[in-house]
Amino acid sequence: MYLKKLELVNFKNYENAGLEFSPRINCFVGDNGVGKTNILDAIHYLCLCKSYFNAVDSENILYNAEFSIIQGEFDDDGKKDEIYCGLQHDKRKIFKRNKKEYPKLSDHIGLLPIVMISPLDSALILDGGEERRKFMNNVIVQYNRPYLENVIKLNRLLAQRNKLLKDMAERGSNDGTIEIYDDQLADFGEKIFSERNDFTARLVPVFQTYYDFISGHAEKVELVYQSQLATAGYKELLVKNAARDKLLRYTSVGPHKDDLVLNLFGHNIKKAGSQGQQKTYLVALKFAQFDFIHEVTGKVPLLLLDDIFDKFDEQRVKQLIELVSQPKFGQIFITHTNKERMKAVLEDLHAEHKMFEVAGGKVQMI
Repeated sequence: MYLKKLELVNFKNYENAGLEFSPRINCFVGDNGVGKTNILDAIHYLCLCKSYFNAVDSENILYNAEFSIIQGEFDDDGKKDEIYCGLQHDKRKIFKRNKKEYPKLSDHIGLLPIVMISPLDSALILDGGEERRKFMNNVIVQYNRPYLENVIKLNRLLAQRNKLLKDMAERGSNDGTIEIYDDQLADFGEKIFSERNDFTARLVPVFQTYYDFISGHAEKVELVYQSQLATAGYKELLVKNAARDKLLRYTSVGPHKDDLVLNLFGHNIKKAGSQGQQKTYLVALKFAQFDFIHEVTGKVPLLLLDDIFDKFDEQRVKQLIELVSQPKFGQIFITHTNKERMKAVLEDLHAEHKMFEVAGGKVQMI
């Protein structure tokens, strides 16, 4: 399946835009800040029902506009599949497939797998564990629908348990409700841990292969899943830490404390890695994500590369383009500031492609 057409109405800086894409490589060139990334974000919306960059839907509507529409036509071996996303201020977003509205947005997740690589991904290295948990969640939900429901229910139960812990600390009593929450949390938490553990175990060797290819086998990397549930059952942990949780007034153990340890030569890459090494690490991690989703689902994800070639030399850019131009990568969308550089690389590889120039909220094929 590939994205054949995209239509935007009042989306970010686009008042109106209509595009037809190549089933292989599509490159958007133009200066910084002209809206290249916004096109990729619209595609991300169609696949995962949300922006990659901005969690507030209303902030993705063109300034002074009342609504926004993103519509895409996908081609699945000649069969047309239309996806519609409608955004309005102070109203829920509407998602439709072939003009039929989804009862729940989660029903759409997994239909159109996608992998996005962006400068924003540096948060995986530079920020806290929440970013790395989000990374795991965003991959797993694309092939395991019950996982998303388990995460939602776990977070809801954690909020309720934390409120109860605060109430217990203030009134100094326990009516037994905490044990009910613990039983339910243990059920969902164990399922989440199991999926994350399986995911990372299968991801690591693929990640290592890609890192070796990009770095030229020059560096030793590690990707380690860190969870409190690796040493004890969740119910046991909750009971053992009950008194501590009551003092803290929140739940101190569980999958919401999980993390991925990202190492280079045995040290955290945040401190030990250069900017180039960190970028190579992230690109390899996302390529591994691509392979993993493809293997598990049998579907080829769309691959979105947002300005990932910045700070890479020309040979490295050519090497990466040559890699993603292989048939297994399917449809690819690339943004870049240097039109001539990208044109030369693509023409040298003789890869099927389309190039678009972006300026002033307008997109033109070149």
